[in-house]
Formats: sequence, C-alpha cells, structure tokens
Amino acid sequence: MIPFSTVVNRVFTGPLGREKEFDIKLVAGKLKEVVKKYDITYDPENPVPSDDALADRVFEAGLEFYTEVGTYCPDTERRIVFTRDELVEALVTAPENPVFGKGKEAKAFVARKPESSVPPWCFLGTAGGPVSTEEIYLQIVQAHAEIPFCDAITAPPLTTNNGLRIRAGSPLEVLATIRAAVLAEEAFRMAGRPGLPIMNGIATGSSATGKISGAHYLEPHHSYAVASQSEFKITFEKLNEIAFLTSVGARISGETAPLLGGFAGGPATVAVANAAYHLMAMVILRGSFQLTLPTHFMYKSNSSRELLWAMSVSSQAISRNSHFSHLNDCYVSAGPMTDMCFYEIANEVITSVVSGASLEIVATAHGTLVDHSSPMEPKLAAEIGHAAAGMTRKEANDIVKYYLGKYEKQLADAPPGKKYQECYDTYTNTPCEAYQEMYYRFKNELKDKGLVFKY
Repeated sequence: MIPFSTVVNRVFTGPLGREKEFDIKLVAGKLKEVVKKYDITYDPENPVPSDDALADRVFEAGLEFYTEVGTYCPDTERRIVFTRDELVEALVTAPENPVFGKGKEAKAFVARKPESSVPPWCFLGTAGGPVSTEEIYLQIVQAHAEIPFCDAITAPPLTTNNGLRIRAGSPLEVLATIRAAVLAEEAFRMAGRPGLPIMNGIATGSSATGKISGAHYLEPHHSYAVASQSEFKITFEKLNEIAFLTSVGARISGETAPLLGGFAGGPATVAVANAAYHLMAMVILRGSFQLTLPTHFMYKSNSSRELLWAMSVSSQAISRNSHFSHLNDCYVSAGPMTDMCFYEIANEVITSVVSGASLEIVATAHGTLVDHSSPMEPKLAAEIGHAAAGMTRKEANDIVKYYLGKYEKQLADAPPGKKYQECYDTYTNTPCEAYQEMYYRFKNELKDKGLVFKY
C-alpha cells in the first residue's frame, strides 16, 4: 500500500485544475466514457442482475476511471493521482477480514461473495439518524446492542448536550463527542456486551476537532468513519482526521457516497463510481473496509429501483474482484412503524446480501428526522440479512421486484412514521404491541416468499 505520507505529498504536487473542470470534464465526462467503452447498461427489469461478466466490467471500468481521474483536493486545487500498478498493489495489500471488538465480542469482518452463504456483517443502529436527548441515546444504543445478530454499532449523533443545542466547531461539540463516547460504552455494559465495537466512531462530531476529542475516550477496538466529499474529493479537514487516526493506529471506516442525479450521473455511472470509490477508500481514506451509501438526489435514500441496481452491480463487482471488505449503508425514505419502511428494508438488505455485501442498517426517514429511528428496523434487517445468505440472485430479483411494486411510487412522498417515543415503551425499552404485530406479520410474509429465518 502506498504510504500516507506520499498521498499527502501529492496533495501539494499533483496536477492543478479548477474544481468545476474536475466535476464536469473529468468526473462526469470520464464516467460516461468508461460506461460506453465497457458496455455497461442499466436494466430496470432486473434490479438484482445475475451477470458476472457485467460485474467484472464495472470493476475494470472503475479501475480505469480512478487511474485517470484520482481525487481532488479543493484546498490546493490539485488532484491526487495513482498509477494502475499502485492501485493493483493496493488491492493486493489491502486489509483482509479485519477484527473489531474485544473479548468475547471480537470478530472478523469477513469479505463475502455473491450468493455466499456466509452471513453478512451486521453493523446496526440509526446509521446517522439523530436523537434529541442523552437519555434516548442511551436507550437506543443499548437496545441495538441487545440484538442477537449485532456485530457492531452505528451510534446516533446527539443533537443536545445537557439540554443545549450542539453547535459545530464550538466547545459544545467537543463536550458532546466526549459525552457520546462515554454513553455508548455505558450502553454496551448495560446490554451485557462491553466489548462491542462502534464502527462509525463519534457520529456527534462534525469537525476534525470534535472527532479527535471524542476518540480519546474510545478504546482501539472501535473504528472511525471518515467520509469523502462527492464526487471524488477530499478536504484538509478530512485529511487531518486521517493523519491523526493513522498515527495512533486507529481503524477507519472509509465512507463513500456517489450521488445519483449529480456529477455521478445515472445508475450505470453510479455503479462504476462506487467501484472506483472502493479504491479511494483504500489509498486515500486508509480504510480497514469500505462503507458505501449511494444516494438518490431527489429521494435522499437508496431504495429506488435505479440505486438497487447500481448497488447490486457494484457490490458484485467489488466482491468478485477484491478481498477488501465492504458494506452497503441502507437509507430508506419511510419512517418507523410503516409498511413502506419494512418493504424498503427488505429490498435493500436482500439486494446487498446476495450481491456479496455486508450491511450498515438502517437509517429511516432519510436519516434526517430527529428521533425517527427505533431498534425494530435494525433487528428485522439483521434477521432478513441472515435469512438471505445463500439465496440466489434470481430468487432475490423476484422478491425485490415484488416489493418495489409496493412502494416505489411513494418515494417522493414517503410517510415519516413515528418517533421512537411513540412506538416504544421508553421505560421497558420494548416496542408497542401494534409494532410487534407488524414485525411478525412481515416476517411471516417473507417466509412465504422463501426466506428461512434463523429463529
């Protein structure tokens, strides 16, 4: 793997260029070029395709694209570029099956292949969905930790600290990131799983200062999310985070998010961009794995037909051509305690698992509405993920098409659902009776479609 010091040097010595030119001519232009060259065509009738040759062409297109385009640093107006040989070396020497957690919770995050019977790594939580108070934070994290298939936690961001609204870049952010780290560890102890890892680090922190402050209060068995800027950009702020984390030996979740409807274009070009981001997650973000969340410009989620296809094809491309573990971050449009939310979750999870990916689950109500998350969705999603392991892509395609018919016309106006406080008993931290009934009804429906649940 190319040293990080070399990456930093190229931030200051790489090819100069205007940001607008990078966006339009290099990113958008080159994506269109490689998609045409490698004959990559979106097929709306098969959101979960079974074409291995297509997957391999997507990966080769992503490798060619990233070799020629690289990553842009707006602070220096220069591109960080790599040779094909350097990128191939990175693929060979990238981390393999990293271990997270400690004690009895220590476990390897194993890379998967399409149609593999190996269960997905289940990274459970609100996936960025914010919470209003420290009390709710503690309850929700504890409930997620108590889910049997939980391998790691994606902790929610706090929006207040001691009743005060958190402001990015202020001392309140530093105090809140420290508080979030302490609360998470307490929640794990309350759940009887003190060694469970957090894999999105300090979600409450929005600045490098905030995240670095919180990192001092987490042990080395956790991981820290560092995100690129769409498309294919990295700022000094993010490079500062990486410089700190690599120097202390911390693990990094290399987070990438191509935007459908932006410079990444449509489904075919987003699929190629996602494969290219896999390389960026290694060489720039210095990840122990790739966390990717392709997002729809209009819907602010990734459960649409176009993105299910793009995630499926790119996940197959990545898992067939790389041992570097990756997972798909599932963002749905509908909120908790709605049928649509369950339909979206089933489609995203099944698509990801049969395509060779693992899972970060789940951001409901676009992951933006405060307290619009509950432990029920990650619980159901993890159970579906384990049940889908070993299913064929053809079988999955039929199920996904069925549920798309149930919700895709509602994506632009999805129901926000209920807040955690409205669908859970906050004293016992258990779902209300009506929610339990919805859960069992939907599981039985999925059983009728061929899923075999572990319990």
